Amino acid sequence: MKLEVVVVPVADVDRAKDFYTGLGWRLDADVSTGADFRVVQVTPPGSPASIIFGTSVTSQAPGSAQGLHLIVDDITAAYDELKRLGAAPSEVFHDAGGVFHHAGTDARIPGPAPERDSYGSFLSFSDPDGNGWVLQEVTTRLPGRLDP
Repeated sequence: MKLEVVVVPVADVDRAKDFYTGLGWRLDADVSTGADFRVVQVTPPGSPASIIFGTSVTSQAPGSAQGLHLIVDDITAAYDELKRLGAAPSEVFHDAGGVFHHAGTDARIPGPAPERDSYGSFLSFSDPDGNGWVLQEVTTRLPGRLDP
């Protein structure tokens, strides 16, 4: 099994489409069967998984998707790119616990993880509806974390 699509609830489909494609995400589909149903699919660069949003594709409240993760190999470069593209990312941070980040902004320590440990550095941003994304820097995968 592979995770292929995640539904992201939005209030304004065109605004969301402009935001995500403005980040350089590939537009895979924009299909409507009338005024009451539309689905847009976009894919982050290099990702095998996509997101969809639209009209009548979810009953979730716009902005309620939180903790959506994207993996990058250089958190500083990702920050620079998101800022350049207008996504208003948080500063790079690592977590006080050192294992994973806490929800919200609790326990954030400014700057990348000590010695740039893989899996330890993060940044966050939100789409125009408030759906929350977290970027995590992974430079070396832990054993067993790659498909053969």
